[in-house]
Amino acid sequence: MIVLIGTGAAPIAHADALARGTAAYSRGDYVLAAQQLSPLAQQGNAKALGLLGYLYEHGFGEPQDYDAAADFYTRGAVQGNPFAQAMLGLMYDKGHGVPLDFILAYKWLNLAAARTQGHEQEAFARLRDAVASKMSKDEVAEGQRLALDWIAISFDPKLKAERSSWKSRHHSE
Repeated sequence: MIVLIGTGAAPIAHADALARGTAAYSRGDYVLAAQQLSPLAQQGNAKALGLLGYLYEHGFGEPQDYDAAADFYTRGAVQGNPFAQAMLGLMYDKGHGVPLDFILAYKWLNLAAARTQGHEQEAFARLRDAVASKMSKDEVAEGQRLALDWIAISFDPKLKAERSSWKSRHHSE
């Protein structure tokens, strides 16, 4: 009986830390949010990765660091977290922490819009469409193809954001 109780405690503690970190984030206590979310992010929690990426991107509770933000977003995005996907898409749209790449921006924003509902879906779709307005029809088609071919993967602590240039990924020379 004690063993059964002990095994159930870890997920509860994990959920409590995520709830505390999310609540701190929501009320603007970014230092506490970072403290609560960092261990969860190290364990691969996709939501914690996305929120921690936001803290680093904007310098809330952590030093502003676009490279770190892009890495946190990437690790959450590949697991299918829509917030991390959308924020990674915006990083590619701006060229913050990653090279400017509208095709990858479109891909991640399209995935985020497809994985949400309601207001969030509308917001991510508007952002995706804004990126599309900067692209050719062929580039939009490539972004759509990448999104359609994408499959969520499990957490990899070594995963980093793509930082090579668009040209090296899309053209063999």
